[in-house]
Amino acid sequence: MASPRLETFCCPNRDSATEFVVTFQPVLFGSLSLGSAALSVLFAVLQILPKRKGYRRLGQYPLPRPASSSRILFIISICDILGCSGIIVRSSVWLGLPSIIDQISVANNTDVWPEVFCVGSAMWIQLFFSASFWWTFCYAVDVFLVVKTSAGISTIILYHMITWGLAVLLCVEGVAMLYYPSISDCEQGLQHAIPHYVTTYAPMLLVLIANPVFFSQTVSAVTSLLKRRQGIYTENERQLANEIKIRFFKIMLVFFICWVPNIINESLLFYLEMQTDINDISFRNIRNAALITWFIMGILNPMQAFLNTLAFHGWTGFDVDLSLQQRRELAWDSGSTSAPNAASHNPMVGTTLLYQSHVQEAKKNMMGNGQHHSDAISVLSEGNWPLYWVHFTETKTNAV
Repeated sequence: MASPRLETFCCPNRDSATEFVVTFQPVLFGSLSLGSAALSVLFAVLQILPKRKGYRRLGQYPLPRPASSSRILFIISICDILGCSGIIVRSSVWLGLPSIIDQISVANNTDVWPEVFCVGSAMWIQLFFSASFWWTFCYAVDVFLVVKTSAGISTIILYHMITWGLAVLLCVEGVAMLYYPSISDCEQGLQHAIPHYVTTYAPMLLVLIANPVFFSQTVSAVTSLLKRRQGIYTENERQLANEIKIRFFKIMLVFFICWVPNIINESLLFYLEMQTDINDISFRNIRNAALITWFIMGILNPMQAFLNTLAFHGWTGFDVDLSLQQRRELAWDSGSTSAPNAASHNPMVGTTLLYQSHVQEAKKNMMGNGQHHSDAISVLSEGNWPLYWVHFTETKTNAV
């Protein structure tokens, strides 16, 4: 589970609210987190491995993949898997060596390795889940830019700088503030811990607030593009626009399911932390709610790795292909994203162009030489394709 409370727990003089939730049924909580993370990693890896039978939904004609979107989705999955791996290691050690937890709780302990493991595992988990949040935000920005400005693969470098830079900066800054002046004697007080919690939840809240806005604007832009190109808005175009909405809805639904319990739990614990006695009978319902959401977090947070792959690709099946030929084909597909396929193809299909690389050129061609272009946007809500493609079928007519 990715919670700043686990980093706070590394301090021997931790607050009472953190002590309350972390020490409640630690074996049961660790077992649930370990099982959830292990299953999530297993199925997530299975999802992203190449398959023998393709699951493309555009028919028999192969198409190149959009460069930036597919890479972002893959990086998000890798970040989720690495974050879950940290949960697996931490839960396994805590279950196998329960004495480590006892040593962490001892002030002025001469053995620093329990605290080092506690802090290191917590930072690993926070870093990669925070990077996953930033990449999810960049994905929403990228699909918006693809529709509006035809942004290309060059923006992926900027995304790397933003996501990894912010993830590392906020993680280090939050931990440094939390463990000041030293990990064995953390400064107490709610005000001292707030910067650490802000750096943890800022990217999460950014995705929850900004991504729906970007996705909504992207859907509106695609709908306007369809109407402007065809002049009419038929049932086919309406269905394709709805598939984009469904895809974005699934991405946000997974994020809400996996991370909203964290916000609820943190709000409850902050309320308890401000009380003089959290064991007072009047706070019984709040304590129970905090414990329930704590265990829900332990199950749902790691499941993001697998659920994200379902939202991105749909169920890809068990027919894994690890052959060298398949890897060569994938490498060819990746290399083909910077240019359209020059090979011959069925003339009935027409010239297939990647939207984010060629939509501007296509718009110019539509304006000149008396040519009429009929196009259709094919939206892929599932499968191994990042988002959508534009197919231009060119029909030349004589000028009147």
